[in-house]
Amino acid sequence: MQTRYLEGIWRAGGLESIVAPRMMTPEDADDYVSRIDGLVLVGGGDVDPVLYGAEPEPQVYGVNAESDALEIALVNAAVAQGVPTLAICRGMQVLNVARGGTLLQHITRRPGYDNHGQPGEGPAVHLVDIEPGSLLSKSQGGATSIEKCWSYHHQALDTLGAGLIVSARSRDGVVEAVELTGSAAKGWLVAIQWHPERTAHEDSSQQALFNALVEQAAAR
Repeated sequence: MQTRYLEGIWRAGGLESIVAPRMMTPEDADDYVSRIDGLVLVGGGDVDPVLYGAEPEPQVYGVNAESDALEIALVNAAVAQGVPTLAICRGMQVLNVARGGTLLQHITRRPGYDNHGQPGEGPAVHLVDIEPGSLLSKSQGGATSIEKCWSYHHQALDTLGAGLIVSARSRDGVVEAVELTGSAAKGWLVAIQWHPERTAHEDSSQQALFNALVEQAAAR
């Protein structure tokens, strides 16, 4: 299924450089990011709650300290250098934690939350409402909603990290997208909670996210 991320990039006219999970110092990350034109952070297991000062709840799964350290180093370097970045699902959560934010560790079947899908139980498809004028809205030709977003997560953003603003929510209030603002916004960055790669081959609104990333990368 990981090839679907690559297919989205290919359809947009981009080429990939894949970073395998490994230890990378902040200096290594700075050097690597300086050599690329854009960054995609993909989905995966949960971010270690210890990284945002919380005790793990029983539903937390798939924690990998090496992946956490690598992706936090990469996204910090990308933000610092203004490298265009698309952060998807876990990628958005990594970004938020890297910026000092926190996560809700398990929202599935909790009162007040709609179905957002869950590993082992299947996905959900739902609408997201987009903030007018946001980078996300601009990637959609100015649209203020996306009707069908393929969702597969049991966690959500809680406290926002430094410099992040909400650019989309689902109807139950879950944060579905964030962007950088102020002095942190050195380059194009869109972070989303759903999985555009799963339907981008047939849904132009989802493919538009990969198109926007590659366009921004090509313009650097």
